[in-house]
Amino acid sequence: MEKLSVTIITKNEEKNIGRCLESLKWVDEIVVVDTESSDRTVEICKQYTDQVFSETWHGYGKQKNICASHTRNRWVLNIDSDEVVTPESAEEIQKVLREGPQHSVYHLPRKNYFGDYWVRFGGWYPDRILRLYDKEKVAFSETQVHERLTPDENAGTLINALVHYSYLDEEDYIQRQDRYSTLYAKEKMATGFRANWTHVYLRPPFIFFKNYVLRQGVRDGFLGLFLAKNAAIYTHQKYLKTRPSK
Repeated sequence: MEKLSVTIITKNEEKNIGRCLESLKWVDEIVVVDTESSDRTVEICKQYTDQVFSETWHGYGKQKNICASHTRNRWVLNIDSDEVVTPESAEEIQKVLREGPQHSVYHLPRKNYFGDYWVRFGGWYPDRILRLYDKEKVAFSETQVHERLTPDENAGTLINALVHYSYLDEEDYIQRQDRYSTLYAKEKMATGFRANWTHVYLRPPFIFFKNYVLRQGVRDGFLGLFLAKNAAIYTHQKYLKTRPSK
């Protein structure tokens, strides 16, 4: 059976990290790379693993690759500090490793929670994301935000979902989306990209229509409306921020 390392990057996650680590007691190794936490994050992590490293911030993708470079095992499961691996998901992952992986990377579905509410529509579920991988064949794209594992051709798909406690409330969501849009814009501008009027003015309403109508965000009630509206605002902002200010 292949042994498994879990990687987690952290910064000021004392409210989440204990719950996350409790769900990982079955793995062979846990590696944490922390970025200048000023709360009890590092203290809590050291209760579960001695593999806790400090690193300045390099962007999400590179930070996750640095974390993977500290692991001893070939197979890696990358987990965010606000996620939980359910017993069903743990059992399925162990079965894949026990029987011999047929792919070099695997999608895992996620149940995303907004506060205490499981968001089922608007593209929020099953929210399949690449997280389980062979580090000798696959690595994260070294982007500031929206990093992904590559190459991902012929990826496998698992059935049992991770639980993701994604946002505490509306304020938390808005603040993070503002930060993510700024990171996206800076990264795109570094490549010479500048959004045109279609990006800034046509894509946002399409995003709203896709999430609220086509993906049935309307079925999540007021929260579905809030999420669809703010996805459109995020799209507008991330492109607008690439344009020179007048």
